[in-house]
Amino acid sequence: MSSPLKTHRRVLAASLVGTAVEFYDFYVYATAAALVFGQLFFPAESTAAQQMFSFMSFGLAFVARPVGAIAFGHFGDRLGRKSTLVGSLLLMGASTLLIAFLPTYAMVGWVAPLLLCILRFGQGFGLGGEWGGATLLAVENAPKGWEARFGSAPQLGAPVGFLAANGLFLLLGLGLSDQAFTAWGWRVPFLLSAVLVVIGLWVRLSIGETPAFKEALEKAPPPKVPLGMVLRHHWGSVLAASAGVVSAFAIFYLATAFTLSHMTLERGAEREVILGLQLGANLFLALGIVLAAVGSDRYGSGKMLGWGAAATIVLGAVFGQVLTEGSLPLLFVTIAAALLVMGFVYGPLGGWMPALFPVTVRYTGMSIAFNAGGIVGGAVAPIAAQNLSADGATPLIGLLLSVAGLMTLAGVILARPVGAEA
Repeated sequence: MSSPLKTHRRVLAASLVGTAVEFYDFYVYATAAALVFGQLFFPAESTAAQQMFSFMSFGLAFVARPVGAIAFGHFGDRLGRKSTLVGSLLLMGASTLLIAFLPTYAMVGWVAPLLLCILRFGQGFGLGGEWGGATLLAVENAPKGWEARFGSAPQLGAPVGFLAANGLFLLLGLGLSDQAFTAWGWRVPFLLSAVLVVIGLWVRLSIGETPAFKEALEKAPPPKVPLGMVLRHHWGSVLAASAGVVSAFAIFYLATAFTLSHMTLERGAEREVILGLQLGANLFLALGIVLAAVGSDRYGSGKMLGWGAAATIVLGAVFGQVLTEGSLPLLFVTIAAALLVMGFVYGPLGGWMPALFPVTVRYTGMSIAFNAGGIVGGAVAPIAAQNLSADGATPLIGLLLSVAGLMTLAGVILARPVGAEA
């Protein structure tokens, strides 16, 4: 008998490639926001102010994501997973590509940050429907006992996308002068995102609808307003699931985008050195996801997520101090440990979250919860970290991770699977 991984390889590839594009697009923006967007798109009041505005534009997508989650979740639960995922990928890719052609503040004044924010909102809107649909594409095709391992396929897109984005910025940094990188080099990763989107569309258009969704349609017509049903009957699951994803977002963006910005602008480290450290540490994220996925099918996704949340709390005790005065080798160890822990709070989500919602509203419920948690962990945390850094309180930044870990742990404890209804 052939392995389920082999027989479902096209479905797994379709799930993985979408989140690879998602993390590529998001990290390309995050890296550019950390390195050049402040000085290129915002008025020169001060470096700190420019970075704050840059991270605020970065955070805008997290506000757009729940809106996109509602829109794409509605169609995903009514029309199907496949067609909705194609639409989200197209919007996400077009928004990222157009950023490559934006004029700067020096060229057109306030129009530059306005256009940047519009495209960033479009990026987030498209991304709002991506993770939930990609996860369901994998989980709803999974053989019994393989749900968590299949559900980790979209999560593995994170290190793939991060590797592509980080590696490309590293190559550009090594091959271009600072002046050339600032003038035009940063645009190249946004241009190349089109290649990933085309690959993603090709894979996704070649697969069918999930068996679970087709079976649900045979039993009853889809709800007219999935959002209404989620808010009336499953709001507790939305809150628990939202809390459950906070740690993954907080770890990723504090250990990558914020660390890159802080180490280069505040501590004077070489950009390529920090990018190289993060590139190596990214391997530990992939390792953590795989270990957590295998452990989830054996011990339960909730248990693995709880262990990861506890590790996040401990991680927060040292993270800020290392950013403040740690050596580069110690920084690498800390980032690697952080991304390994992220694997344990990100990898189990694909197996844990679908069980909290029935099939008929699963796309909507998961997408809203995932992206609502992203606002706290992915938008609020980096902005709060930048505020603490500007106030000279960098050692306290680790507390943000500890709080995120507590929130995820609370989500695991409060979550109630829907049982046979799922």
